[in-house]
Amino acid sequence: MATRSKSSQRWLKEHFSDPYVKKAQAEGLRSRAAYKLEELVARDRLLRPGMVVVDLGAAPGGWSQWLRQELERLDPARPGRVVALDILDMPPLAGVEFLHGDFREDAVLSRLDAMLGGSPVDLVLSDMAPNKSGMDAVDQPRMMHLAELAMDFADRRLRPGGTFLIKLFQGTGFDQYVRELRQRYAAVAIRKPSASRKRSPEVYALAQGKR
Repeated sequence: MATRSKSSQRWLKEHFSDPYVKKAQAEGLRSRAAYKLEELVARDRLLRPGMVVVDLGAAPGGWSQWLRQELERLDPARPGRVVALDILDMPPLAGVEFLHGDFREDAVLSRLDAMLGGSPVDLVLSDMAPNKSGMDAVDQPRMMHLAELAMDFADRRLRPGGTFLIKLFQGTGFDQYVRELRQRYAAVAIRKPSASRKRSPEVYALAQGKR
């Protein structure tokens, strides 16, 4: 049996002692990432009854699960829609429409458009990240490529005045990407939720008021 590396052992120790991991398990949430979204939504009041939300890179479903619960809590009569998409499979979530596929493929986007049935999208979320190699020179370009594709997706499917929330890694290409967001949206802010690990380069760009 292979022994785990020191970095792997450190990650496991950190993960299972993480208060957000423990809280997610206690509350029946699929991922600690739900608390990042909860803080971002509360701070900027991003949700309203009846919204249509697309969650890119949704697996394992922490964001979609929390969104579905919160939209139903806001107004059970107008719960809106949560459409989740991921290249990885995801166990079903009640009230969440899941599309299994790679959003970089035209055929998958056509299936998504068919699911939406012409409904304008109010909020596009992306918590996507590439599989990390541990080398910034490899990981950062991969991350920015995904981010560019997500921005293009929002350009095409988000309604005027809509909101785009995306995870980014700080590094090469980050400043230019934020400048591009500011050309497309009325207001852009960078957020670092409490549930984001301090040593992580991740931040979230919140772009509101699509032009």
